[in-house]
Amino acid sequence: MSAPVQEQSITATERFVAQVREACGASAIAESELERRVLAHDASHYLLQPQAVVRPRDAAHVGHVFAAAARHGVDLTLRSGGTSLSGQAVTDQVLVDTRRHFRDVEVLDSGARVRVQPGVTIRQVNARLTPHGYKLGPDPASEAACTVGGVVANNSSGMACGTEFNTYRTLESMTVVLPSGTVLNTADADAGAQLRAAEPELHEGLLRLRQRVMANPESVRTIERLFAMKNTMGYGLNAFVDFEEPVRILEHLMIGSEGTLGFVAQAVFRTVPVHPFVATGLLVFPTVVAATSSVPQLVDAHSATVELLDATSLKVSQRTGQAPPVIMNIAVDQQAALLVEYQADSHAEVRDQAGAASSLFADLGLETPAQLTTDPGERASLWTVRKGLYTTVAGNRPTGSNALLEDIVVPVSQLGGTCEELTALFDAHGYEDSVIFGHAKDGNVHFMLNEQFTDPQQLKRYERFTEDMVDLVLDRGGALKAEHGTGRIMAPFVRRQYGDELYEVMLELKHLIDPEYRFNPGVILTNDPTAYLRDLKTAPTVEEEVDRCVECGYCEPVCPSQNLTLTPRQRIAGRREIAEAEHAGHRALAARLSREYDYAGLDTCAVDGMCVTACPVHINTGDLVRRLRAENHSKVADALWAGLARSWSVTAPGAAFALSVANRLPAVLPVSATAVARAALGADNVPQYKPQLPAGGRSRDFLTTSPANVSAEQARAVFFPACIGTMFGTVEGAGPSVSEAFLKLCRRAGVGVSIPQGITATCCGTPWKSKGLPTGYKTMSHRTLETLWEASDHGRLPIVCDASSCTEGLETMQQLAQETEKYAPLRFVDAVEFVSEHVLDRLTVSDPVRSMAVHPTCSSVQLGINDHLMRLAGAAAERATVPFAWGCCGYAGDRGMLHPELTAAATAPEAAEVNATHYDAYVSLNRTCEQGMTEATGKAYEHVLQVLERASR
Repeated sequence: MSAPVQEQSITATERFVAQVREACGASAIAESELERRVLAHDASHYLLQPQAVVRPRDAAHVGHVFAAAARHGVDLTLRSGGTSLSGQAVTDQVLVDTRRHFRDVEVLDSGARVRVQPGVTIRQVNARLTPHGYKLGPDPASEAACTVGGVVANNSSGMACGTEFNTYRTLESMTVVLPSGTVLNTADADAGAQLRAAEPELHEGLLRLRQRVMANPESVRTIERLFAMKNTMGYGLNAFVDFEEPVRILEHLMIGSEGTLGFVAQAVFRTVPVHPFVATGLLVFPTVVAATSSVPQLVDAHSATVELLDATSLKVSQRTGQAPPVIMNIAVDQQAALLVEYQADSHAEVRDQAGAASSLFADLGLETPAQLTTDPGERASLWTVRKGLYTTVAGNRPTGSNALLEDIVVPVSQLGGTCEELTALFDAHGYEDSVIFGHAKDGNVHFMLNEQFTDPQQLKRYERFTEDMVDLVLDRGGALKAEHGTGRIMAPFVRRQYGDELYEVMLELKHLIDPEYRFNPGVILTNDPTAYLRDLKTAPTVEEEVDRCVECGYCEPVCPSQNLTLTPRQRIAGRREIAEAEHAGHRALAARLSREYDYAGLDTCAVDGMCVTACPVHINTGDLVRRLRAENHSKVADALWAGLARSWSVTAPGAAFALSVANRLPAVLPVSATAVARAALGADNVPQYKPQLPAGGRSRDFLTTSPANVSAEQARAVFFPACIGTMFGTVEGAGPSVSEAFLKLCRRAGVGVSIPQGITATCCGTPWKSKGLPTGYKTMSHRTLETLWEASDHGRLPIVCDASSCTEGLETMQQLAQETEKYAPLRFVDAVEFVSEHVLDRLTVSDPVRSMAVHPTCSSVQLGINDHLMRLAGAAAERATVPFAWGCCGYAGDRGMLHPELTAAATAPEAAEVNATHYDAYVSLNRTCEQGMTEATGKAYEHVLQVLERASR
């Protein structure tokens, strides 16, 4: 592109941005350079930097964006979850991010239907449907992160839905915004007339294209053959065969169109029933051909899923050491396995299915006898084999390489031979540990490659492999994409799969709806035969903690800062962008990105570790953030906080005293004072006082007078009351603190606990660790662990803490201590778990509240104690509910006071849901989280033990 054209393009984009800002507001534009660059990254192996990023809030805003794009001649790409693997969600023009908004879900007909917007994830929709016994038909493995928008745009399917329950088959209606700006709700009774009136040329053109397709018997045969399988290559031309009315044809053409034909602002799905009784088993065959040859019989036996694992998959699973014995005991040579599952509505029905299947298994020539299990733990172990393949291969790829997860489909009769030939291609092109797995009952398999695109020789190898793979699949009568969409990676091969005639139909369709080719250019259709080799992503080495990141985005839905600044994926992408700028010698750019990263990447990260609970390669981005914070802190700050650690027995009560004084003053005085201090010393250094803050609590010393405090010889456990209960008093009217409530409950149950001497000088260390202050953390770690070592009789007694984040903090402290071996016997238990296991059954709960809203915490997730939380909540209330929109509150110790905007953004969806219903009690299990939810909702959140104590008096 010549310089004048580039200058004109930039000017056009700037004019576009100005018009969108005026029509939709400044918040619709991603202003920072860092944000624009990190949003370029998605799960694919392509990378294009958008010139601008816009975030419309509703369909009207989308209309303004489309109008501005048409007026100024700019191209745009729509993106939702960013889990797409084929390059359909990246652009060097305008990126329209629909993930942050468009999240409404409305359950219809008691769950038989559901109306959803494109920014909500499949898991979030299914959570709303589960109480009604239904779920969405599409069941992609990325359901925790992929959004409805992406599922519709790619016609995604999954492990069980096949072609019967995919988006194309289960979508009832949609609201679509066409490139022209026309908004059409296909559920309207007169939708066809609306389309004819608003878009007469499109209406007539769709009829003309249908007539062209139906008049060509070869075209009809090709469509019927390809769409009898999972097939997401090109446009969904089966719409011309399946429907006669233009509005229905258009509606179904939008499915799988990957944002090239417009925007789906809302969709209504017919749901499918959930079968709650499940039996699972692993069948091991001598060869992959033997395994795939059995698939028709297994399908006839009503197998809900039939997942294939080739020999390399079995070998890789064995290396993890976590595979069940049925795999670990195999001397793998050419074996393959099928993971089968049976689903039913009753225990008797699934038992009958399992019995019939077991009779079939005996005739399949298995390597080892197979058994079906209904045990949840055993079933989870079997699924770990299948789901852990991506983790193992991607997480252990060579530094600087990209993990490519590709998919193909062939007729089931061709699957075994295709897998054998595909394995031979891996060997021929030197791809080691390339696993084949996937949905055998559909003839649809995935395979993984690790490739380093910075090496010209390896890039050439990838090109040769792709050409051979395309020939293999098409020669076998298959389709080059089954689930992941055409994108950029397969766009050059659409003509080869469909032939000239149907490809011309696709070209005419695109021209009919998007005559300027402004929507997602280069995706699905392209004249460039090597387009799939352009704009490939590199993975520069940045930090050891995060180099394994494959930028899949699984972490994003659980991140508290997702709607404010950056997600974990974007924090890692930001580090990569800074490294690339530095490597290229772009010092000014690197400096700018680093400055913006301080706030977006570091200051507003809750370091709650929720990302690791969703990450397929087990990355805790909080570890990176803590280390970078440590590098950013001055020696003075480290020394200051080290001094606070040494004098903690005075510091914690001092903070409580300050809160109590502030609480008695007119709110304007402490608010103004902290605002001035924040302006002078920095928002990340001085907490913002808010009128919602409580007075300070009492020193922990007074707890030692409780009758439940007994000697270590008489105690069932050591009690470690968290110091946060000293700093923050209880919410108004809550009565005893959580520490007091715990001791009262233990006393009633006849369970004695021992409180250590010198407790006021101890802390779990989280304030120092989360801020990256190593000296103070080391000081506090040694003092606290040594105190607990002696108090617990060198680990004989468990140590119970009454704040979930502090329980987790103590476990982390133990793991990081220099004397790890010495302190290994220490056992830390959260008070919720302890009361659930040792106290609750000895209580008489005579006065439960009627209803309770429950807020789990990031720490309770990490500790795995939410079942205990709900057991206590269920005892203290007749009805206990966790909001569907539950998530980490982002308060993160004092982060909610340093950056209250983080907590406000993190809690907004949950707060809106909570405030839509009245509850008689609002509980959590961590004092700062209770404070965060109190501020967000205006309701008095307290610890579940406080409510249980009142209910059991």
